[in-house]
Amino acid sequence: MASFLGHKITAQLAQEIGSQFATRIEGTCVKHRFGKSSIKIYDKFALVLRLETTTNDVSTFKHYRKVEHRHGPASYALAPVKKNIYSLTDLRHILLGCNRRYLEYLSSLDDFSAGIRALDRLTRPRPIKGGTVRGLNFFSHPEQTLLSALQRPAFNIAGFRRADLLPTLAQCSPATLTRHLARLRQLHVIKRVTGTYRYYLTRAGRAAIAAGRRLTEHTIIPALA
Repeated sequence: MASFLGHKITAQLAQEIGSQFATRIEGTCVKHRFGKSSIKIYDKFALVLRLETTTNDVSTFKHYRKVEHRHGPASYALAPVKKNIYSLTDLRHILLGCNRRYLEYLSSLDDFSAGIRALDRLTRPRPIKGGTVRGLNFFSHPEQTLLSALQRPAFNIAGFRRADLLPTLAQCSPATLTRHLARLRQLHVIKRVTGTYRYYLTRAGRAAIAAGRRLTEHTIIPALA
C-alpha cells in the first residue's frame, strides 16, 4: 500500500495505515489509507471502474524543485510538494504515478474465476429437459477410460464417431456409449459437427481432461504408491 503512494514503511513511521472494503448502493469500493493520503478503486453503479488517489497533505509527496536557502543561492533538490497552484502540474504526475503502480499491481494478480466457473459447469449436476444430467467425475475409472479415449491425437485432427470409440471401450455397448456422448454434449465437453455424427472436444473439454489425467497420474497415484 505504501509503495503505491511512493512511501516506505520504517520503524519510525507514525502514520495511520489501513484498508477498507465497502459495498454501497453506488457500488463496491476498496480503499487503502496511508496517513492523510488514500488510493481507492470502485465500480460506479457497476458500470465504470474508477481509480482515484487523493491527499489532504501534499507535503507528504516529494519532487525535484527549486529550493530557496536561507544562506546561499537557490538549488534544485528533492523536497516536499508545496501547497500552491504552482505545484498542481507536478502533483498531477505524482498522483498519476500512484494510480499506475496500483494498476500494475492489479494486472499481476492471477484471476482463476473463469476456471472456477468452468469446473462448476463440468462437475455439477445440470437440469435439462425435466431431467438431471450428472457432471463429470474425474476419479471414476469408467469415466477416466472414456475421457482418455477422447484424448487420442487423431481425434483432435479428424474428430471421432461412436464407431471410432467402440474398439477402445469394449465394456461399453453401443447404446451405453450413445448415452455417454449425449451427456458429454450437454456438459459442453464435446460438440457435434452440424449435419454429421462426428464430434470434437471443446476447448474446455480438452483442458479439463488433460488437467484431470495430469492430476491423477502425477499427483494422486504417486502419493498413494
